[in-house]
Amino acid sequence: MKSYAFLLHLLCVDLHATLALPKWCPHQCFCSKGTIDCSSRSLTAKTLPVGFPVNALELRLNDNKLTSVPSGLFDRLDELRAVSLEGNPWTCDCEILYLRAWLMKQENRTLYKTVACNSPDRLKGRLVMYLAEDEVQSTCQYGYCDVALVSQVILFVLIAVQAALLLLVILFLRRFQKISSEAKSTERETLHGESSNILYAQIKERASRH
Repeated sequence: MKSYAFLLHLLCVDLHATLALPKWCPHQCFCSKGTIDCSSRSLTAKTLPVGFPVNALELRLNDNKLTSVPSGLFDRLDELRAVSLEGNPWTCDCEILYLRAWLMKQENRTLYKTVACNSPDRLKGRLVMYLAEDEVQSTCQYGYCDVALVSQVILFVLIAVQAALLLLVILFLRRFQKISSEAKSTERETLHGESSNILYAQIKERASRH
């Protein structure tokens, strides 16, 4: 009887483990009993899977080429207990804000004491979760300024092109008006000449009759 109970217990444990397995596994990773292992696969922010099984317990993203993670990547992983993030060249700019906020919410922050900035130089070596928000935002502002400058240059070029096109249209209209005026003047002269010839012919014909 005890042997049957023991077998039943093993069956229940095995069934629970089976149900705990990820429902799907990203092709870049290896999945086993709630652990999603995506480590040492040269993943970048662009090649990182867009999502993970919602029942994942542990996620290994260490030793890749990640500079950031997409906003909201971990938000639906309610059962997640730990994420391995060390060994990545994190860039501490606008894109790191989500990861910083997520790290600050974690109860066991000791797991993430090796998650440090690799760039820019002034923040290199700083722990991501201890970055001041204004430090990161000040880095972001340079990007915004560059975008604004590029936008202004593009706008200036577009205005210059429109002005050039308007000038060409004005010159074309003036040229057309001049040609039209010359054509009308030539037409009047031609009609006047024809009228004069007709009148001369009539006078000559009357003179010949007398």
